[in-house]
Amino acid sequence: MRARAEGLIPDTLLLLEHDPVLTLGRHADPSFVRASSETLEARGIELIRVERGGEVTYHGPGQLVAYPIIRLADRALLLRPFVRALEAAMADTAASYGVEAGHREGHPGCWSAAGSDQPRKLGALGLRVERGVSYHGIALNVTTELTAFELIDPCGLAGIEVTSIAREAGWSGDAARPSTSSVATAADRFLAAFSQRIAEAGRLRDRAAA
Repeated sequence: MRARAEGLIPDTLLLLEHDPVLTLGRHADPSFVRASSETLEARGIELIRVERGGEVTYHGPGQLVAYPIIRLADRALLLRPFVRALEAAMADTAASYGVEAGHREGHPGCWSAAGSDQPRKLGALGLRVERGVSYHGIALNVTTELTAFELIDPCGLAGIEVTSIAREAGWSGDAARPSTSSVATAADRFLAAFSQRIAEAGRLRDRAAA
């Protein structure tokens, strides 16, 4: 973040897969972690507090994590359009697998059946902007082991169902198991989608300023 703020590096999008970990946002309530420290240790899952916004979430194998390190002012982007671009890019990535998902009002992230009475969370979003530079980002479940979310109230929401592209698309067998190859494929699709959505946000800004 500091290097981008000082102009030492260009805008950068990091696309990766984490080892199992629970992260708490900077003001997150630790009571949303339902598992004991002993359970987490037995499962090899670390619990750490980070500088993003939002509550607790899980990262692990089979999940695409994207960290956009972007100097928003250089693109004349406000935070809300930037968040919408990230959410839309997650939905576009899901759509490329034949999975319909989108924005759910009042609940950041990406949701399947977003407008129904039983929405399912497909992707999480938690950002921080410091010195005009965004960091942290999104986590999109591709072939993630969903039982890990039973250890927490995801994003502080008790009783919500967390899903994955694999589940929504009806994958089975090896295709549905957590794999780095599935994340790599999703990363390529997310990169293309995010690049397009950021460009669209810039064009909307230019039209509004005209």
